[in-house]
Amino acid sequence: MKKNVFSFGVILLVLLAIGGSYSFSFKTKKPKVKKIIFIIGDGMGLAQISGAMSETNEQNAFERFKVIGLSKTSSADNYVTDSGAGATVFANGKKTFNGAIGVGVDSLPCLNLFEMMKKKKMATGVVATSSITHATPACFYAHVASRKSQDDIAEFLLENNCDIAIGGGTKFITNRKDKVNLTELLQRNGFLVKTDTTNDFTPINAQKFVYTLAYDGMKKKLEGRNDFLKRASINAIEQLNKNKNGYMVMIEGSQIDWGGHDNDYNYMKTELYDLNETINAVLDYAEKQGDVLVVVTADHETGGLTLLENKENKKLFKINYSTGGHSGIMVPVFAFGPGAEMFGGIYENTEIHFKFKKMLGLE
Repeated sequence: MKKNVFSFGVILLVLLAIGGSYSFSFKTKKPKVKKIIFIIGDGMGLAQISGAMSETNEQNAFERFKVIGLSKTSSADNYVTDSGAGATVFANGKKTFNGAIGVGVDSLPCLNLFEMMKKKKMATGVVATSSITHATPACFYAHVASRKSQDDIAEFLLENNCDIAIGGGTKFITNRKDKVNLTELLQRNGFLVKTDTTNDFTPINAQKFVYTLAYDGMKKKLEGRNDFLKRASINAIEQLNKNKNGYMVMIEGSQIDWGGHDNDYNYMKTELYDLNETINAVLDYAEKQGDVLVVVTADHETGGLTLLENKENKKLFKINYSTGGHSGIMVPVFAFGPGAEMFGGIYENTEIHFKFKKMLGLE
């Protein structure tokens, strides 16, 4: 027995001595996560983060992440994706055509993460500075062939696959083209419903609610939106956390994208500061809890933003936009918490869906 142990020791030393050409692998269990906070900065590329965060004295939330990856963003029909196809891959795991919401290239519905989670009685929610029926949040609970069909998207809330929805979009609940007010129908489905256009958020104590604070999209941060996104996100998380089976919430900084479309750097920058503040609050929460996975990424980059040399003041940069649309560059993925290591590397955006699916035990 001693001879066998000695022999193994000699072999191990030889392998180490020749440069580690061989490695020993031990099977480890893939982390199972019951709580996921998924944050999307719509249109947020590295240039947006680099520029905005270089100009603030606030805590840089992005520097708190130790695991960083890169996601390839193309859609099924275009190298340059839109938010519909760009968010559908996160929720459904399939590339689709631009403008699609939760459907495949054949326009047929694809089972999404929220629907899978509901089969396991887990909690789900979306928070956005757009309307709750806008492209990105819609992909997590709806299935329509066109992102423009926001009245139809709103009706999918009646399917009970999204427990909490906070953002703008009162018009798609109470002032619809079909003249149907969804408030009573949502209430019959167990939702607390609050619709107003004040943009003034008040925390809700309920495990199922729809809360719209603006007629369509929320007003800009520059127009006095205050800290809505941070407070609404923490409120949603605290309510979803009451479900012992676990939860997933998608939080979107929607208007980073809108500032990019306008080629308005100041608009974009202030929206990104708002998201930064929200991420910091979420990370503080996750650090205390210890069992929460936080993933931050973008669906695509908007504006083709570059930061150029400023010859008049070399400590600053000049802003240059190359388009009023989206670009096709890869976008960063930041991960914190249990299972974060799975998000390092370079991969197709569809992989984010499958990583979530595996970690939540939905396979």
